[in-house]
Amino acid sequence: QVQLVESGGGLVQAGGSLRLSCAASGLTFSSYHMGWFRQAPGKEREFVASISRSGISTNYADSVKGRFTISRDNAKNTVYLQMNSLKPEDTAVYSCAAKRTYYSGSYTIPREYDYWGQGTQVTVSS
Repeated sequence: QVQLVESGGGLVQAGGSLRLSCAASGLTFSSYHMGWFRQAPGKEREFVASISRSGISTNYADSVKGRFTISRDNAKNTVYLQMNSLKPEDTAVYSCAAKRTYYSGSYTIPREYDYWGQGTQVTVSS
């Protein structure tokens, strides 16, 4: 059974930092492109960041570029999202996703991904 389990969400003040983790099991982790998405109340799910199988290539939404960093540790089957300089508009449920792929790509569309975690709440107060 494939499982993606996020952790690290919580309540922080604007300007603060959080690091989200997503632990994967039941899949060959290094064969999957990994992504982070978020969904705020009343809004569609939004691409945040993604990382290639090797971790060499990364891609970020303009709204988080320069503030968030995606990384992965294939030995630990884990992908991370370091979030700095958080803003109230970053408040959302953050989910990780895995896409089986043999090719490189940016993969910013949710339906491109095969597996999803349950999500973790991030709340940024003013």
